[in-house]
Parts: sequence; C-alpha cells; structure tokens
Amino acid sequence: MSKILYIARHAKSSWNDLCLSDFERPLNKRGLRDAPFMSKVLKDRVVIPDIIISSPALRAKATAQYYNDKLRTKLEFNDSIYEASPMTLLYLTQEALQEHDSIMIIGHNPGLTILNNQLSDKQISNMPTASIVGIEFGDEIAPYQGKGLFFEYPKLYFLK
Repeated sequence: MSKILYIARHAKSSWNDLCLSDFERPLNKRGLRDAPFMSKVLKDRVVIPDIIISSPALRAKATAQYYNDKLRTKLEFNDSIYEASPMTLLYLTQEALQEHDSIMIIGHNPGLTILNNQLSDKQISNMPTASIVGIEFGDEIAPYQGKGLFFEYPKLYFLK
C-alpha cells in the first residue's frame, strides 16, 4: 500500500508589527487570501490527509486551521516543526507515516523545500508561501524514493 506525504508551507505572514516575535507573526492580507484559496485547491484535488501536523507558530497554525476547516481531518500541532532541521522533518515524516497512510506537514522554509528535495524525484528550488507538494511512496519512506505528484502554489492562479 502506498503512503502519501503532503508538504505545505504556511501562507504569507505580516511584518507590520516589529514588536512581535517571529513565532507570533500573523497572516497578512495576501496570506488571508491564499490560505482559504489553497484549501479549496486541496479539496478540489480530493486531498484529504489522515492528519495535518503543523508548526504551532501563529502563521502556520492559521494556515492549518483554514486547511482543516475545508478538509475536516485530524489536526495536531507539533513544537518540533518550528525551526526544524531537515533531519527532524524526515524523522517526523517517517514516524507519522508508520501510523497513517497520508499526512500533511505544515511548516517553514528552508526545511520544507529541503525535505521535498530529499524525498521526491521532483526537485524544486523554493517552496513559496502557501505552496503544497504531494509525494507518494511505495515500500519505503526514504531519501529519493518518493514520486512527486503535484506542486501547487497561489501564483499558478493569481498574477500577484
């Protein structure tokens, strides 16, 4: 049986309040447009992971809540995703896919782009905000064993 990993970068965050820590930054106007839009893209693609595992940083948490509102799946926040190394993300992925057939991880760059490039046969230079990749695995969740299914991001649909 195949396993599927969806990697999602949080939607665009605001830098308006410089007193906020990085962890506390909310979504900006574009992020508030893109997160619900991308949740619809996921639903239209019939992407419904068994669980969404998100960074608890405010911008990731807000993105995860938009996705969960549309996809109606289990949602969990995991502190280790915030500022995670690619190795931490790889271990988290392998562990979660032992328990579930499909998962979505919502977090931050550069770790997410590196995770995609470690696992998928489709390399990307950067995961922009609110982007999502799908990767399917056969027998093993291991480096370069995944088949890239899609790479979606808002600028495919919006001019700016």
